[in-house]
Amino acid sequence: MRKGLVVDREAQMIGVYLFEEKKIYRGIPRKKVLKKTRIYAGDYVIGSLVDKETFAIEKVEERKNFLVRPPVANVDKVIIVFTLKKPDFDSFLLDNLLVVYEYLGAEPVIVFNKIDLLNEDERKELKKWKDIYSNAGYDFIPVSAVSKEGIDELKDYLRDNISVFAGPSGVGKSSILSVLIGVELKVGQISEKTDRGRHTTTGVRLYQFNERSFIGDTPGFSSVDALQFMDRRELKNYFREFLRYRCRFSDCTHTDEPGCLVKEAVEKGEISKERYRNYIRMIDSSK
Repeated sequence: MRKGLVVDREAQMIGVYLFEEKKIYRGIPRKKVLKKTRIYAGDYVIGSLVDKETFAIEKVEERKNFLVRPPVANVDKVIIVFTLKKPDFDSFLLDNLLVVYEYLGAEPVIVFNKIDLLNEDERKELKKWKDIYSNAGYDFIPVSAVSKEGIDELKDYLRDNISVFAGPSGVGKSSILSVLIGVELKVGQISEKTDRGRHTTTGVRLYQFNERSFIGDTPGFSSVDALQFMDRRELKNYFREFLRYRCRFSDCTHTDEPGCLVKEAVEKGEISKERYRNYIRMIDSSK
């Protein structure tokens, strides 16, 4: 019996990478496996070789987590890609994504692409956002898929992990991935009318970065509602900087309760007003 990783999952096609053979085989699930579970990219599977091209899947190992959108299992890190412009940055979407991925048990890393397009004032604005999210407790990496700035730093975050890229269309996820793995991927164009990227990715594929590092490209999306994943009372637990404060009431929602230390921290500038406004906007959207 051998252990493999599902690195390609689209329609009925399953690609399984075997670590000993260092090769991708076509995965064929046994009927007993199909009855118990669906198979996704990122699943670790146990089975045996049928021939030089085929691997029979006998068992799917228990997952440590599962991302619904895109459907990937056992994700260590989510590289959330945005741009300051082309398309314009949407902090509300970013904060929803951060909440969702923390809830699902994957470590988010914030990447801002296309920094080669920024003028001096725009670089100052980018630094403002970097300070906000770094102070909140997130890794924040500015990069350029064109000039390669920041790419080496990003590589360090990807080593020995299963990672996926996420974020809106048009921010250059496929372009960054092409630079990282040295393989040219299909890259979407920005629509001049809408300034939004066109979808370029279907299915889920994990690309090998080094011996035990895999990166997934994912479809882009324009909206995510964190409260589709959790109750509004849980939301406060996924804003990292809020957890540094213990309010008078243990069930404080940080909205209108007396003795709320989070609100005091916002007034003092210890928590960014931008992040807090997005939190309130999420709370209000559920009412």
